[in-house]
Amino acid sequence: MRIWTWLGRLEGGMASVGAGLCLLAMMFMTVVSVFGRYVLGADLVPGGYNIIERLLFPLLVFWALPLAHREGTFPRLEMIQDALPPRAYAWVTAFVLAVEVIVFGLLLWHVAWFAWQGYATDRQMQIGTTYWPLYPVLAMVPLSFALMLIEMVRLVVADVRKALARPGAWRSSAGPPRAAGAPR
Repeated sequence: MRIWTWLGRLEGGMASVGAGLCLLAMMFMTVVSVFGRYVLGADLVPGGYNIIERLLFPLLVFWALPLAHREGTFPRLEMIQDALPPRAYAWVTAFVLAVEVIVFGLLLWHVAWFAWQGYATDRQMQIGTTYWPLYPVLAMVPLSFALMLIEMVRLVVADVRKALARPGAWRSSAGPPRAAGAPR
């Protein structure tokens, strides 16, 4: 179970530190750029828009996705399941998660292929008057989808175990099994 703790810390670090620093850098660059443009009449951050649009914002989004899914705040395929008995609830939840695994598996395949093509072709972006490699940013996209997929597979396995367990195996005080991706 230490792997799940480690993955949770990785996702939390990516979201809080990585995405937080990206947001801070975006705000700082925007303020400095506006100040330079309107007060000093000069562009203090050449290529600032491109840095924000093609580097910082994608990193912010894709670093926060795995944690958002783990905490249940990411939009998911959901059904109204509360009226179902616990065993049926677990099977429906496992099925819905299995569909999510298939969808995100296909997404992972395509974004990994795109990231690899970006690396193989030395894809670059223009920042100011120079060009920066884009592959470090592209590598974060499949990483975030892979982390989400690992969490989804873990939840599917947990829900199938709950569905196959004896009816009395669930604690009566805990109620039905928790929804897929819901906070613990």
